[in-house]
Amino acid sequence: MSVKLAIIYYSATATTYELARTMEASAQEAGAEVRFRKVRELAPEAAIQSNDAWAKHLADTQDVAEASLDDLEWADALLLGAPTRYGLPAAQLKQFIDTSGPLWAKGALVNKVVSSFTSVATAHGGPESTISALNKTFYHW
Repeated sequence: MSVKLAIIYYSATATTYELARTMEASAQEAGAEVRFRKVRELAPEAAIQSNDAWAKHLADTQDVAEASLDDLEWADALLLGAPTRYGLPAAQLKQFIDTSGPLWAKGALVNKVVSSFTSVATAHGGPESTISALNKTFYHW
């Protein structure tokens, strides 16, 4: 029996995306069935277009399926990741997590193996607090 793993991430300029792809390859090599999903972009188009790497990454990943609550319920294990923004997970991933209330209420997220990952561009950007913030959600699930 293979493990069903959902890798759900947000990435603006591809760093977190590359981490997620590496996890996907490792999981598939180990025999897992993997759903690789991104969360919906929430930033205004003007903000995206003001950063060439952001605009390029969004175009390059337009064919990656968007995460849904079904992905959370389907999986035996979950890996959720986002870049660190001021010591917190990017709002795009947090917004997706905030939609999980109906699954939480019916106990559909109990007994899943869950972990988090992040990327940060500065030496003191707060990755540990981002991981802590994400993991607090998992404790509640």
